[in-house]
Amino acid sequence: MRYKLNLITLALVSVSGSAMAADFSVNKANTDGVNADKFQCKRCPDTTGYRGSVELGAAYSDSDDIHSANALNSEDGTHGVLNADVQYRGKTGYQAKAQAINLGLANSRAHLEAGKVGSYQAELDYRQLSQYQHDNAKSNLWYADGTLTPSAQVQAQELSLKRKQMGMGLSAGHQWGEQNYQVFARYSQEEKTGYQSASMVTPRPINFGKPFDATTDKLTSGLSISGQNWLTSLNYQYSEYDNQIESLSLPYLADIYAPAPDNSAYQLSLSGQYLFNRTAISTQLATGRMIQDAAVIQTTGNPIQNWDGQVDTTDGKLAITSVLDNRLRLGGSVSYSKRDNKSSVWEFAQLESDGISGAFKQNVLLDTEKLNYKVNVSYRINSDYRLQAGFDREELERSHSAREQTDESTVWTKLDIRSFANSKLKLKASFSQRDGSQYQASGLTSSIENPLLRKFYLADRDRSAFEAKFNHALADWINVSLIGRYAEDDYSDTALGLTSSKDYSYNLNADMQFDKQLSGYAFAGQQWIESKQNGSQSFSTADWSADVDDEFINLGAGMNYTGLMQDKLNLGLDYLFSNSNSDKQVVYTTTQPQGDYYSYNHSVEMYANYLLSDLMAVRLGYRYERYYDTDNAQVDVNAIDGLTTLGKLNHNYNAHQVMLSFSYQLR
Repeated sequence: MRYKLNLITLALVSVSGSAMAADFSVNKANTDGVNADKFQCKRCPDTTGYRGSVELGAAYSDSDDIHSANALNSEDGTHGVLNADVQYRGKTGYQAKAQAINLGLANSRAHLEAGKVGSYQAELDYRQLSQYQHDNAKSNLWYADGTLTPSAQVQAQELSLKRKQMGMGLSAGHQWGEQNYQVFARYSQEEKTGYQSASMVTPRPINFGKPFDATTDKLTSGLSISGQNWLTSLNYQYSEYDNQIESLSLPYLADIYAPAPDNSAYQLSLSGQYLFNRTAISTQLATGRMIQDAAVIQTTGNPIQNWDGQVDTTDGKLAITSVLDNRLRLGGSVSYSKRDNKSSVWEFAQLESDGISGAFKQNVLLDTEKLNYKVNVSYRINSDYRLQAGFDREELERSHSAREQTDESTVWTKLDIRSFANSKLKLKASFSQRDGSQYQASGLTSSIENPLLRKFYLADRDRSAFEAKFNHALADWINVSLIGRYAEDDYSDTALGLTSSKDYSYNLNADMQFDKQLSGYAFAGQQWIESKQNGSQSFSTADWSADVDDEFINLGAGMNYTGLMQDKLNLGLDYLFSNSNSDKQVVYTTTQPQGDYYSYNHSVEMYANYLLSDLMAVRLGYRYERYYDTDNAQVDVNAIDGLTTLGKLNHNYNAHQVMLSFSYQLR
């Protein structure tokens, strides 16, 4: 039996990455042979004009710790909020859309687009992202105008990062005969400001708030051409990073700290997809370059003024998927990636732990080359059983590394079962093994590195993993899903370093619809990570070991009740509890606890929606967060002689937020 596939099927069975995404939506279908003049919907509602909703509100937050803004999405005080989702459709094919999500709060975004279906479209985007660490970090250094000024008094400083992103884009398309042409261009800029914890030696170790003030500009453009069974596209990407802070200095010593340097990168890629009967083929070729040529800080023994850094990139991929019949499907891919470092090579004076040795040595250029193979098969035994299996292999080569080549092979299998009444079961098992070339711990790295030490990402490793997903409808009103995962890593050939680790977890979810008005949900999840490592205090064989146990818990429940006050009032409640704990035990002649990290969080949200009319509604919401954490590794500013810290950056607070909003429905 022969089956005729179209471009929509091609999009479903093609094996390709995000860089090869294409538009196979229904509105792109070839309809030249269809006479639509006689089609008319006499009962369809008129969809032209404006549709959507607009919501205006105000939020008041009360907290004595800025860390609460990560959960409440607003700093202390009162803030205006705008939410909107408005669409316009004209009778001539013109369309426009405006969206706003939490505008006025710490994390928000907005999107505008307008255009004509099948012809052109313009877009404008805005986004703000904020991350808060602490508002009471202690510091003896204060940054202003490129200078870190020492202070006799310890001062408080806020550690937070804020990013503002603006973007605009334009796309256009046209169809000539059986071919569809599309072009697009998009420009975006991100501004990143704030302070983050950092450390340096001047001449003793000191922590301080490192300033951020940088912009990143990105430009992407492309051209795509598609036919009935094929598509090809040519894309260009360019990015430029500009750090406004060139270097940091003390009043008595210049250029003591170098932040991230200016850099730029570009990439040109060509991709294509083709459907031949029941076989889909996709390819991609890309070449690029990363350049870093910023001025470097001048120090004794530094022979250069500017770092002539250049890395050339080459990427390629070929993927094939073939549907042999109704039951059997085969697939495979091969990808190649190379990073060729062509930066300048200079001779630098070598620094030893006891001073300058006087010897000179060239900096080495680190190159990487990676090759991946993947094959997979899928067989549908019957309507209740489907079996999948595959083999993946990665070959990675690094120059001037302790281990220049690593090879990792993975075999996996999946089984989907639907033979149980009202149930679905998915099972997956995999086993991977990594080995490689001879390990040279001291020959290519450092003479002060123990030759028995094995870095975990280079060492031989056996990994076993298993996953089970179960979904069951217990009754008409309740549905339950359970996911369990287990993974174990064994570094059997490692004498010093990470020797083993286990990672296992479960997630249980329940969705309930008690009656027409009342619905609810509940979930619970836990994860455990156990790892073991060996070390050597005597620069010889292992003489101490460490066990690290991490545990995470997440619990939550919620309900929603509608139908009160003649179906005008809607009530809701959400509760979340999370807890994390990390414990480390070091055994060196005796067991020595190293202290632990512990945190927990209670979060409650209550809300009420009241319909003033068919078009207008008001909403009153309340949010509460109780947060606590403690880290035994943190100490006061000058608690240790010769070390200046940012103080104890733990959190212990109660935070509240009240939000009142008014919404209007457009029809």
